[in-house]
Amino acid sequence: MLETFPQPSESKLPEYYKSEDYISHTDAKRNVFEKLYHLVKGIALKRKLKLINSVSQESKSVLDVGCGTGDFLQVALKAGWAITGIEPNEQARAIANKKTNHSVFETEQLFKFEANRFDVITLWHVLEHLPELEAHFDLFNKLLKPDGVLIIAVPNYKSFDANLYKQFWAAYDVPRHLWHFSQTSIKKLAHKVNMTLLSTKPMLFDAFYVSLLSEKYKSGSMNYIKGFWNGFRSNLKARSSGEYSSLIYVIKHQKTK
Repeated sequence: MLETFPQPSESKLPEYYKSEDYISHTDAKRNVFEKLYHLVKGIALKRKLKLINSVSQESKSVLDVGCGTGDFLQVALKAGWAITGIEPNEQARAIANKKTNHSVFETEQLFKFEANRFDVITLWHVLEHLPELEAHFDLFNKLLKPDGVLIIAVPNYKSFDANLYKQFWAAYDVPRHLWHFSQTSIKKLAHKVNMTLLSTKPMLFDAFYVSLLSEKYKSGSMNYIKGFWNGFRSNLKARSSGEYSSLIYVIKHQKTK
């Protein structure tokens, strides 16, 4: 695992999210890139719903930490899930609450939930933003019901596109991303709080999204052809290495005796 150093103080960190270009906090479709983002997001949401349905088929309560504008929770709600969200950004939280019957709360609420409450807890590209990793893992383990499942999606700094773009790799996203994970680091974090890694799944679209942004950071312009080509190359390389641009980890809560 890599660590951003120095890390911003918790009081200053929110300032780095106050930008119209921080796409997960807005539903804007101002240009081709943002329109493509939302088109792909629609496909990704269906896959996320399929995943949570596969890990919890009877009891259906889900907590989405860092839920952004609430699109995943909205899809889960329509599919019969009891939903709860946590979102620190006031603007994004307001948008999310309009979509979810006011089921999204400020960060402080995360520490007030009773133990063994949720069947599934999801963090879609959120863990890398959280301070005190082990404490958060321990909290998620506490909030899950016996045999509940924690689903985490994070960038993978050992991917082909990360090695290709190096300091221009968009998924480093410093200082907003405090941590940068490998498959080994996620497995060790889970093990420290007595959780078990069940499976690892690729997020194929992320290679294209990250490569497009990385091209912009590297050259100053959005080179769609080169970005898509490098995203394709990254996914192709990962078919043998397993090192996709972003990975989803399915982690099981362990019953306590």
